[in-house]
Amino acid sequence: MDAGHFSERSPQRTLTVRCCIVGGGPAGMMLGYLLGRAGIDTVVLEKHADFFRDFRGDTVHPSTLQVMDELGLIDGFLQLPHQQLQKMDGQFGGSSIRIADLSRLNAKYPFIAFMPQWDFLNFLREHGKRFASLKVMMNAEATDLIWSGDAVAGVKAETAEGPVEIRADLTVACDGRHSIVREKAALAVEEIGAPMDVLWFRAGKGKDESESVFARVEAGRMMVTFDRGDYWQCAYVIAKNQYDAVKARGLDALRSEIVRMAPVLQSGISDVKTWDDVKLLTVAINRLKRWTRPGLLCIGDAAHAMSPVGGVGVNLAVQDAVATANLLAAKLAGGCPRESGLDAVRKRREFPVRMTQAMQVMVQNNIISVALKAGDARLKPPLAARIINSVPWLQGITARFIGLGVRPEHVHSPQAG
Repeated sequence: MDAGHFSERSPQRTLTVRCCIVGGGPAGMMLGYLLGRAGIDTVVLEKHADFFRDFRGDTVHPSTLQVMDELGLIDGFLQLPHQQLQKMDGQFGGSSIRIADLSRLNAKYPFIAFMPQWDFLNFLREHGKRFASLKVMMNAEATDLIWSGDAVAGVKAETAEGPVEIRADLTVACDGRHSIVREKAALAVEEIGAPMDVLWFRAGKGKDESESVFARVEAGRMMVTFDRGDYWQCAYVIAKNQYDAVKARGLDALRSEIVRMAPVLQSGISDVKTWDDVKLLTVAINRLKRWTRPGLLCIGDAAHAMSPVGGVGVNLAVQDAVATANLLAAKLAGGCPRESGLDAVRKRREFPVRMTQAMQVMVQNNIISVALKAGDARLKPPLAARIINSVPWLQGITARFIGLGVRPEHVHSPQAG
């Protein structure tokens, strides 16, 4: 296929590329960067004008930091404002436990970097500009697929300049758990379920305020707090579909409950002035049974939505992108592989996805569900958590699962000269 170009065909323009990536999140931007680096003519479509959207995953784990190192980007990346976390502590009822200790990892970067996702995505976008073969189109929303027989031949999109057709040998859906591409391709989703939803909010943080507690679990409630330097990023866990009931009790009741659980938020909770400052995240765990059609591949949340448990979603998406480039970049130079070739990505990534989701379900069923249904009962940490807390080297095992994941990927895709 020819290099990317527009044809001035009224009233609709056409762009012809080797690969069209729908969605400029972690999976899409990382895959775009890797394919651009490999000299593959690629366009990334991002439906928003920028990446600035609050309450998105912003935990960059050691596996992703290793990828950035392998790309020669780590020094500049770690110069961006971020906080580092090594030890993950929790309070379960009245007991303090250590969940994981990333300092025990045999990894080059044994910590989690907390960084706004828009900084991560902008960083990839800026560094990707040096690749002539990569084009990132903002304000470009995919609306439908283009078909050639039973094969996907590209997408239709709306842009600020009007409609455009992107003709592509390969279309990759990276447009999240509500993927329009997945919907138009009629790919079946297997719902696994989650017993909770999450209320996200920010609370102000004084210069002298500091606390190492990561998660708080009590009878009937759970909350996670992230120290973001000048504010606390908070996730208040509620039972599934109970947002309206929480809202009916009033914002003052919610704020009081939050401060009771986390007294460190006493002064900063005033930042939560209205319900507009509280964002509902509807939690889902699901995965596609089939990740492909001829000419189409789904990765990231478009292929498998993850629970917030472990904060691994961003990193699973990046791992998918690295595996996709490793398996397909060289082949794309000669056109789109057959569907069996595209399915190699699923075969590579499905096991890590299933293992991670199984662990998330285990945590949901044995900790979160138990806590949310406990009523006034006094909770005790589960036996497994008590053992991990008392045997420090086990904290390295949990750290490995959270920080590196199952079968971490390394960059093997080609780099154009």
